[in-house]
Amino acid sequence: MIRERKKETKTDTVLLILVLLLAVFGLVMLFSISEYNGRVRFGDSAYYFKKQLFATALGLMTMYIVAETDYRFFVRLAPAAYLLSMGLSTAVLFVGQEINGSRRWLNFGPLSFQPSEFAKAAVILFLTWQIQGSKKTTAGFWFMCRTMLTLLPIVGLVGSNNLSTAIIILGIGVILIFISDPGYARFIGMGVTGAAVIAVFLAAESYRLERLAIWRNPEKYEKGFQTIQGLYAIGSGGLFGRGFGSSLQKLGFVPEAQNDMIFSIICEELGLTGAFFLIVIFGLLMWRLMVIALHCRELQGTLLCVGIMSHMAIQVILNIAVVTNTIPNTGITLPFISYGGTSVVFLLGEMGLALSVSRK
Repeated sequence: MIRERKKETKTDTVLLILVLLLAVFGLVMLFSISEYNGRVRFGDSAYYFKKQLFATALGLMTMYIVAETDYRFFVRLAPAAYLLSMGLSTAVLFVGQEINGSRRWLNFGPLSFQPSEFAKAAVILFLTWQIQGSKKTTAGFWFMCRTMLTLLPIVGLVGSNNLSTAIIILGIGVILIFISDPGYARFIGMGVTGAAVIAVFLAAESYRLERLAIWRNPEKYEKGFQTIQGLYAIGSGGLFGRGFGSSLQKLGFVPEAQNDMIFSIICEELGLTGAFFLIVIFGLLMWRLMVIALHCRELQGTLLCVGIMSHMAIQVILNIAVVTNTIPNTGITLPFISYGGTSVVFLLGEMGLALSVSRK
């Protein structure tokens, strides 16, 4: 009895170390990469670093509280969280703050909040709750359609001003449904349908078609400047990089270097070696989440870990693909590394959920 209790309360040390390593690495690199923009814009080279440090501290506290709480409690709150995410995403359309042409933030006094980050976590919880509640009916075409239809409201709300997050939410949904009912033929059909929907969605707005044109030939368009400068940064880093803090492209050549394009500056300062190290850490994090999912004795715990792993994997792959111009620019941040307080708080909260599952 005592041994069983001790086994249930053991924290996954490997996962915790990987998360802390990513959080610290992100803060260190953000300080180096954002100091020029902080000094020029706000007269404080540590401006972005201090805000991210506060968000990371808040996120670590959130992770600890979530990890110490039974994950089933949060699954029971999933419907309320999903409805709240829809309400916040609707509010953004009407009273959201517009930055760089995108309306994605809500202001609460001195603090800003990005509802789309909350929507990702809410969708993971909601799909876990829904699939768990379906029990023996998690099979067949109707189950797949019914589950995906419940995602369409939040995908539509988020996708109206943030296509990249909508793609991530859809990806999470597809992976969780596949884990519950791995029928390959149905998923091929769904993939074709999804591709058609995305094609229509891209064609609905001229700026989305423009992004496709820029991706094909960035040198031909003025807006391809960011992509070209990012590739210059990656190429100039070589094997071992220019050295920490020695980037030239962060000096205004790569716009908003601390955000979506931060991976290119990491390549410039730390070279291929530093980039490979970061990718390996992300890979180990995915592996650890999968290990927890495979060893969990409850479906809802497995689904939670797979959903979190899917979120991380999709976002890392898309960000690196955008920075290397493998796919069109979609404005996706690099988890734990890019500047963004809301993102790091909810990412650490998701890690807390995984730690809670590992303890059970």
